[in-house]
Amino acid sequence: MTAVVQPGLAPRQLPAVERDSGFYWTAGEKGILLIQRCACGSYNHPPLPRCPFCGGDALAPEPVAGRGRVATFTANHQPWRRGMAVPYVFAAVELAEQAELYVMTNIVDCAPEAVSIGLPVEVQFERHDDVWLPMFRPRGLG
Repeated sequence: MTAVVQPGLAPRQLPAVERDSGFYWTAGEKGILLIQRCACGSYNHPPLPRCPFCGGDALAPEPVAGRGRVATFTANHQPWRRGMAVPYVFAAVELAEQAELYVMTNIVDCAPEAVSIGLPVEVQFERHDDVWLPMFRPRGLG
């Protein structure tokens, strides 16, 4: 996985770094993607207080490979905030670790028309102060 620091990016509305989900927003500083996992072995995202598979509460962040595929996406042409670059791609990326384990994210480093369902992608991180946003780019870009 890659940690990317990009000064001068357009401002984003950032997530709150809270006790239950803060690990997800800050692990990019170390170049890793952390996803909550239960003692039963199933992954949960977004983080939950109890496992939806077994009902257990033995949950902890665990590193994942940061690879997956685009399950669905949309290309947005509306700049919802001043200075926001358009078009941009918003996607559900299914992580390789588990079927139907989705991360909602942006697809970066490619033209929107190059994105397709099934496109193999890998994580990179976009830093904004103390938040590292997991973004995904087509796999094999270097």
